[in-house]
Amino acid sequence: MNIENIKFHLLNTTWKSISIIPFPVMYILSDIMFYPLYYLIKYRRKIVRKNLVESFPEKSTKEIIRIEKDFYRFFVDIIFETCKFATISEKEMRKRIVYENLEDINALFQQGKSISLYMSHYCTWEWVPSMALHLDKNALAASIYHKLRNKTVDRLMYQNRKRFGGLCVEMKETLRWVNEQLKNNNVTLVGYIADQSPSKKYVHYFLDFLNHSTPVFVGAEKITKKYKLEAFYLDIKQVKRGYYEARFVKLHDNPAELPDFELTNLYYAQLEETIRRQPKLYLWSHNRFKYAKTTR
Repeated sequence: MNIENIKFHLLNTTWKSISIIPFPVMYILSDIMFYPLYYLIKYRRKIVRKNLVESFPEKSTKEIIRIEKDFYRFFVDIIFETCKFATISEKEMRKRIVYENLEDINALFQQGKSISLYMSHYCTWEWVPSMALHLDKNALAASIYHKLRNKTVDRLMYQNRKRFGGLCVEMKETLRWVNEQLKNNNVTLVGYIADQSPSKKYVHYFLDFLNHSTPVFVGAEKITKKYKLEAFYLDIKQVKRGYYEARFVKLHDNPAELPDFELTNLYYAQLEETIRRQPKLYLWSHNRFKYAKTTR
């Protein structure tokens, strides 16, 4: 066994040991972990505060700090919930995240239509691959992902996300994979975590998002329009701790006919509305606005 396999085995064992902790105990541990993370380690506190202050200039310092603390509490929950995905049962998973209006999505599959699904680092994105449990049996559900620098963690996350029948496609392989599936007449749902910050060499478009002129990826739009795919946004909300509801929102009836960048605009408008509804659930620790400028 080589070093990489040993590291993977150790991490996988630790991960699964955490995943078998019952939900009530898990959330007690999460409540405890919040304090050292927020007050002692101060994990990315400067980035989180900067993102919140710039995104919500209308809010008082007291309101910002409240959202900040709520975010860190949820952030710890997400770490535990991501681990939990490794062993959670199908029955429990179906209770924990409920997908509304699935009949609309499955009806499109039955008509032979494929779908681009816009998502984000919001709420329970690591549980979303469980969607494959609910989709038409003839449809392929794939998540587009960017390889992590840590090979061991990347391997574990890749394994985790495929548990319930979903596929993982590396970002650079997206166009080839979509083209191959459509060429073979396979109906697909391709999920894009589309709110990431592109590196400078890939910046082609800026839009207004959370009080920032923000550079954005437009690859999902190009693929959607090129292959005349349906375009939906996954609007997720937390019902209560550990329970979520997701609703499919159609972005446009005919995205292929939209002017350049308009589909991306529609997605970000939906995402901002979602974030403002429950701001603590967005990944504020990500340096999303490193190439952005505030608009006021």
